[in-house]
Amino acid sequence: MKNVTSPKIQPELQRIIDARHHDPFAVLGRHSQDKKVVVRAHLPYAEEVHIAEGNLPLQRIPHTDLFEWQGKPEQVPERYRLIWRDADHHEHIAHDPYCFPPQVPDFDLYLFGEGKHWHAYRFLGAHPHQADGVAGVLFAVWAPSAERVSVVGGFNRWDGRVHPMRVRGGSGVWELFIPNLSPGDLYKFEVRNRHSGAILLKSDPYGQQFELRPSTATIVTKPDTHAWQDAEWLEKRRNADWLHQPMSVYEVHLGSWRRGWEGEFLNYREMAHQLVEYVKELGFSHIELLPITEHPFDASWGYQTSGYYAPTSRFGTPEDFRYFVDYCHQHDIGVILDWVPAHFPKDASGLARFDGEALYEHTDPRKGEHLDWGTLIFNFGRYEVKNFLLSSALFWIEEYHLDGLRVDAVASMLYLDYSRKEGEWIPNKYGGRENLEAIDFMRELNTVVHSEHPGALVIAEESTSWPQVTRPTYLGGLGFSMKWNMGWMNDTLHYIAENPIHRRYHHDKLTFSMLYCFTENFMLPFSHDEVVHGKGSMINKMPGDEWQRFANLRLLYLYMFTHPGKKLLFMGTEFGQGTEWNSATVLDWYVIEYDFHKGMKQLVADLNRLYRDSPELHYYEFEWQGFSWIDCHDADQSILSYLRKKDDDFLVVLVNFTPVPRQGYRIGVPRSGRYTEIFNSDSHFYAGSGVGNGGIDLIAEDHPWMNHPYSITLTVPPLAGLVIKPDPLPEPVLIAAEEEEPLTAELAEAATSEEEVVEEQAAVAPATKTTAAPVRVADAEELAQPE
Repeated sequence: MKNVTSPKIQPELQRIIDARHHDPFAVLGRHSQDKKVVVRAHLPYAEEVHIAEGNLPLQRIPHTDLFEWQGKPEQVPERYRLIWRDADHHEHIAHDPYCFPPQVPDFDLYLFGEGKHWHAYRFLGAHPHQADGVAGVLFAVWAPSAERVSVVGGFNRWDGRVHPMRVRGGSGVWELFIPNLSPGDLYKFEVRNRHSGAILLKSDPYGQQFELRPSTATIVTKPDTHAWQDAEWLEKRRNADWLHQPMSVYEVHLGSWRRGWEGEFLNYREMAHQLVEYVKELGFSHIELLPITEHPFDASWGYQTSGYYAPTSRFGTPEDFRYFVDYCHQHDIGVILDWVPAHFPKDASGLARFDGEALYEHTDPRKGEHLDWGTLIFNFGRYEVKNFLLSSALFWIEEYHLDGLRVDAVASMLYLDYSRKEGEWIPNKYGGRENLEAIDFMRELNTVVHSEHPGALVIAEESTSWPQVTRPTYLGGLGFSMKWNMGWMNDTLHYIAENPIHRRYHHDKLTFSMLYCFTENFMLPFSHDEVVHGKGSMINKMPGDEWQRFANLRLLYLYMFTHPGKKLLFMGTEFGQGTEWNSATVLDWYVIEYDFHKGMKQLVADLNRLYRDSPELHYYEFEWQGFSWIDCHDADQSILSYLRKKDDDFLVVLVNFTPVPRQGYRIGVPRSGRYTEIFNSDSHFYAGSGVGNGGIDLIAEDHPWMNHPYSITLTVPPLAGLVIKPDPLPEPVLIAAEEEEPLTAELAEAATSEEEVVEEQAAVAPATKTTAAPVRVADAEELAQPE
């Protein structure tokens, strides 16, 4: 073996020493040279180095941390191990990372560069991997403006000189396979910018687990080994006609819903059992989680995301979160994730200027920065950025079996001038204010999700009048499953905040929603946004004394559950929490012991059951045939009445927004027969006054009213709503007879008698008006009883 003693360092070697080489594999590792083999290693903390196979010593290149061996090819295998001893006489042995060929397939790089790699998370990031039978971890990261990228962690003393990566051609992707690493190891990427020389320490954009804040290192995550038990749920979701099924969502911030006795966060597993039990009790069909994607700042509620592929470590591990979702599915509860593709925080360890230059964001702050939020905006026109977000969306649906995504801040994505003054934004290529790249991204997002995962939902939080948000992309729409009805929410809350004596002047705020109600697939939200930033709690938005505030809120919820549109309530609003939501503390659970709050919680549970069990309320929520007005003009008495329908079945809904009870109030109905009050928000069961029509048959009179051929008179409770159901139509008389035989006289007489009975029942006089106690919604086997 020839000893290397030349004092002159070759430029290629100097770039390795200076940690500035874009392809360390060109220098380090095993190389053929003039019928010999050269093995080089750069080990800054080594005192001596040997090749394990043959115990062949490497010689230090003077005044460097480079070691070299030269010899015959047969002396060193292709995949050799290095043994090195440090200054503390600790011995280390591992395969040389620089003796392995590239591991990331060229096809993955091609698809990624085209923005068409929907599963980029499968090769980017850190993945336990085997290369030629050697176990380790494969790292890959996109940093096209980097001069050098290194993997750093406790395994190399966080020193960027030890494990520099190789760049894969013009893709901008850097990769390195490091043997002997395993799940649980901490790491980051050290990035040196090619222009400025600035050195940045970055978390992995594709990291699937992170340290608990305030630490920001990424954790190598083991492959999914969870034994999923939700196949039946997923099959049902895939085949479901969700447009015509009830959907009632409980929006939850996990960090403040409940905590342990000492104020500590609950684990995802603990949360699963407690939350599912509660949600099942109240009858919700889905849970929507405020962002549990990793985020550095608790008070952001998760909306300043740093880990787009990682459930936050505040509540446990990725395996714990898989358990959470699986447990929900096993108990017939869907899980929706609040997902934030509009913007990201400026934290130094995150996506901001990832390789020393604007990479995930726009270079020009007029397109790349949210001034109000202090965050950066994704560059949706860059294929790799679009790929990052599309892959993230599919990741949560595929790897965690989530049932849908609620896309935050869609309006800010649609408009280039969103919350900007003149001169603070750049028009698109046509001179308009529409963000064309973001529009294309959203259409592709929805197309991919719906084609890959039928039944999965993508819900837009969109507050403008942008057309066709929920219409298919092939018809020119954005392709979302649903959008939040922010107009209905704002109008309704403004109306209900008025003193009842003034509501007659604002009647149009209730009726206006029906002019556009079926132009989109709407969800009706009373979300976290309505109970923060000084807006007060839902109960404190209501006017009047304590009784009136709770009566108003009960009425508001009945109006919501009988209005077309899927439903969403934020945690705490279901029992009328008195204080505004504070993410740093848990809900005021103790108030449920008080009658008003207990009644509110029972009302929401019964509304959910009524909604779930009544096709009239949920089947045609997005179509005109499910709704018609009885009377929308009674502004003087602030009363609305309408029908909710499915085919020939219907329910009558009447809501009274004044504290004045109305005796003998007449409304039109479409057919004769008996009607029964099946829900009354003023019931004693809900801590109401008990005014209503419970236990009384309401018989329709042959008295045309409000463009209907029949009418009923009833007692209308104060600040309350009623749901009234007609008796089912009598079954037609079917007579089995031979075709050739004429109807006998006996059968004809029997049929005539039955018709007379039906006519006689329909002609019964209406019941006397009453203030008898109303009834609560009954379960299937429970009879409605008067109090």
